[in-house]
Amino acid sequence: MIRKKVLVTGGAGFVGSHLCERLLNDGHEVVCLDNYFTGQKQNIVHLFSNPYFELIRHDVTNPFYIEVDEIYNLACPASPIHYQYNAIKTIKTSVMGAINMLGLAKRVKAKILQASTSEVYGDPKVHPQKETYWGHVNPIGERSCYDEGKRAAETLFVNYHKQNNVRIKIIRIFNTYGPRMHPHDGRVVSNFIVQALQNKDITIYGDGMQTRSFQYIDDLVEGMIRMMASPESFTGPVNIGNPNEFTIMQLAEAVIQLTNSKSKIVRMPLPSDDPMQRQPNIELAKKMLHWEPKIQLKEGLIKTIDYFAATI
Repeated sequence: MIRKKVLVTGGAGFVGSHLCERLLNDGHEVVCLDNYFTGQKQNIVHLFSNPYFELIRHDVTNPFYIEVDEIYNLACPASPIHYQYNAIKTIKTSVMGAINMLGLAKRVKAKILQASTSEVYGDPKVHPQKETYWGHVNPIGERSCYDEGKRAAETLFVNYHKQNNVRIKIIRIFNTYGPRMHPHDGRVVSNFIVQALQNKDITIYGDGMQTRSFQYIDDLVEGMIRMMASPESFTGPVNIGNPNEFTIMQLAEAVIQLTNSKSKIVRMPLPSDDPMQRQPNIELAKKMLHWEPKIQLKEGLIKTIDYFAATI
């Protein structure tokens, strides 16, 4: 195996920390970049003793200079509470971050992967969502700083590839959960688990019949590694998600059962632009990456509940 030098932006975040860990376990040298807006040092502190791990505090809206073989561009707040806190900063992180990292990849001839999102499909009119679907997005809605930032980043990646022959990979990540999720990021899995462990009311927005597909973090990281290693001609975008669909009510009931919680379910009004359905079509990932998720909801929830029970 050739030891590669890999840059992970947003490496102290939920997804980034798991990716850094996996890359180190695979024998690579990892440089983790994070400005700690949503990333946390505690997510990666266990990696500090590894001589092949380096942590640099940096904001990707500013250029960065380094010699690396591969770049995983993950830097961007990904939950509505965090990305709506400073909407201008969010879209700048997606757009300027992409420009700066693509510029770096162009200079040092590195291969670069963009962590895009299922949010590019907006509130979809097509179900399940294939990569060929253009989406149904409100460009001036509450979520648009994130949705449109990621859509613009995909555009930049494709054009750097066409114009400058930068070797690109684009994945669209669907709902992901697991250990090291931020306990207060407003995402449904972490919300429900924290509420259930504290025997507080579990809040469901709307009637709870809206659906999501939940992917465990290890499956996502495996998909990212496979995408980076895929043939150069395959640039994506490719959906990485778990196609098993659950209603939010089913998720709440599963969390209550697995935590033996005394929590009751209460309903709140549905936020604007909240999609009713989100489910990936993963035929392309199966065909091109020989990838599909291995960890189903109950197994993944148990691991995540154990993590939160030990940390909150």
